[in-house]
Amino acid sequence: MASDALFEVRDLGVCFTTPRGRVSAVREISLEVRRGECLAVVGESGSGKSQLFLGCLGLLAAGGLVEGSARFDGQELLGPDAGPRRAALGTRLAMVFQDPMNALTPHLTIGRQLAEVVLERGLLDAATARARSLEVLRSVGMPDPEARLRQYPHELSGGQRQRAAIAMALMTRPDLLVADEPTTALDVTVQAQVIDVLRGARDRGLAVVLITHDMGVVAGIADRVAVMYAGRIVETAPARELFAAPAHPYTAALLASVPRLDTPLAARLAGIEGQPPAPGAEPDGCAFAPRCPSALETCHRSRPPLESLGARSVACHAVRLAPGAGP
Repeated sequence: MASDALFEVRDLGVCFTTPRGRVSAVREISLEVRRGECLAVVGESGSGKSQLFLGCLGLLAAGGLVEGSARFDGQELLGPDAGPRRAALGTRLAMVFQDPMNALTPHLTIGRQLAEVVLERGLLDAATARARSLEVLRSVGMPDPEARLRQYPHELSGGQRQRAAIAMALMTRPDLLVADEPTTALDVTVQAQVIDVLRGARDRGLAVVLITHDMGVVAGIADRVAVMYAGRIVETAPARELFAAPAHPYTAALLASVPRLDTPLAARLAGIEGQPPAPGAEPDGCAFAPRCPSALETCHRSRPPLESLGARSVACHAVRLAPGAGP
């Protein structure tokens, strides 16, 4: 593992046993997250973003199988010994799930759920746990945190529930936070507030993985971006470089579909024609080739490898074969 890599995934795959046999959801993923940075993992729904990290953390649904390597601070999480994963998960490595209403226990108060995170692990006593709960609620911008401790999840707004879920993840002062679609179904004002919370946590030294399909959210916080399509990474790059000059046609299409303030209101948003391949029905060549305006003949015959092009990596025959390709 690189000296500055806190979390490292190598050749990771996730598949599920179904009546049709094994179906792959994630294939040959390699990435790393450095200390104190935000890595955004983006792509359409079904691209494998969530399954990648659920597999790393041992949280797959029934029938899920994971292979490859996932190391956290030098410790293998996927080996036969589950001890390192159990020791890290929920303490040094935390996750915020996509739907806070389902992630929070409906019949327990917010205060009890926050305190349980540290009480069940024997990390703090009851009085100190309550003080820590108030501290983290204030840190995520929760209004009137004293009152929120006594309330149940259904008494909070969507944005408040998301703040409570993030606060719960921060109770143990983790080193890495995985946030799965933390702004889904929130209005733009609350989205901005949640991103501010995550940005503040990152600025205090926390490494953040942001799983999202929203490129606008990515622009507001990410240091680096990994773009996934049909279970594979097709491009990784520093966020500024990716937004300034996307290399992979799929990345360019994602960015073109984002509304811009400098575009006339009457202008039609660009879309991506077609649909991603169904799991288990990927073509022989590049999975994006049937939808790609830049596809070459070779794109339909062979899958391009993920190759380094300066500060970024791209899996695209058209980019690799173009004269002077790369940033």
